[in-house]
Amino acid sequence: MGRGRAKAKQTKVARELKYSSPDMDIEALQRELSSSESGEWSDQDRDDSYDDGYDDYDYGRR
Repeated sequence: MGRGRAKAKQTKVARELKYSSPDMDIEALQRELSSSESGEWSDQDRDDSYDDGYDDYDYGRR
């Protein structure tokens, strides 16, 4: 019996997300995107001293 209520709530949330226009700070987004000079990670950006960086590469496994 609880599935009907859960589905109704999901539908309500989905409608709110679809038809609402969220407030977006375009200038903050532009600053954030322009502040990153490159998409590559440097060794200084890594928090884990044991991380060798090979986890960032996709070896074609799917």
